[in-house]
Amino acid sequence: MDKSEIKGFIAKRCAKELKNGDVVNLGIGLPTMIPRYLPEGVELVIHAELGIVGAGANPKEGDANYMPYHVTDAGGAPASVAFDGSFADSATNFGLIRGGHVDACFLGALEVDMEGNLANWIIPGKKMPGMGGAMDLCTGAKKCIVCMEHTAKGNPKIFEKCRLPLTAAKCVNKIITEMCVMEVTPEGLMITEINPEFTVEDVKAATACPVLVAEDLKSMI
Repeated sequence: MDKSEIKGFIAKRCAKELKNGDVVNLGIGLPTMIPRYLPEGVELVIHAELGIVGAGANPKEGDANYMPYHVTDAGGAPASVAFDGSFADSATNFGLIRGGHVDACFLGALEVDMEGNLANWIIPGKKMPGMGGAMDLCTGAKKCIVCMEHTAKGNPKIFEKCRLPLTAAKCVNKIITEMCVMEVTPEGLMITEINPEFTVEDVKAATACPVLVAEDLKSMI
């Protein structure tokens, strides 16, 4: 698969997880691409932990709703509010997360493991912006889905046990990469879908933990 196609491929598969009216929180980077690939008839309420319920598209400089110092997303980029969207104070907004009102959150990961542990906020010794709302989202959202490239510079990102400091423990329900879809089960990680460009052996070679393979293994496409 061409490197330039990977993020779009992952985002398109993530979009299949959603149904009309879902309240969804999208992490920085790849997850923000998901709305581009929604099936026809599916509209989302995009929740942003900085205080927007019903976030809109990222405006560009010159747009009427471009207010880069007042309305931003979690990554600090200019944001907007969709029609019927609203602003909420931090306590109310995090109350929505902690109260279980977010249907799904999609997050990237530095590492994830076979128990569903997630590490995505810091590499010791390197300057990082902080954990943000990820800790709350991982434990408060009804589903926590990791969407990421399967490896980083050829090195595994999926382990038996995370080595980096955890964002949250046993929170991940599903992992979606350019190679496959994995579900976290009590027995371990199970490949339920695979990209036809790869084999099960390819996935196993790129994963630093044992994996199970579903009997009814499906194509991601």
